[in-house]
Amino acid sequence: MSDQLLIEIRVRPNSSRNKVGGTVGDPARLVVAVQAPAVDGKANEAVVKELAKAFDCRARDFTIVYGELGRDKRLLVNGDVEALGKRYQELLGDPKLFY
Repeated sequence: MSDQLLIEIRVRPNSSRNKVGGTVGDPARLVVAVQAPAVDGKANEAVVKELAKAFDCRARDFTIVYGELGRDKRLLVNGDVEALGKRYQELLGDPKLFY
């Protein structure tokens, strides 16, 4: 059985570039900006790809469990929970840290 980490994100579709980092809201959510529009699931696909790069995982390790059609989403990430949690905190903590 694989370990899973639940992360909360805020998606910014139609951005000028793809980036992951920083926070918004209370409670804090990780910001994921993607160039893809929020049409026909294109933004969701782009979000998963960018998160996979930022967490150094595969795209198939991410599952959207809440917010499929909204900007605020919850995702389960399969993998080493300790390493994923550390990386999540790094991305949340520095608004100038983009991947």
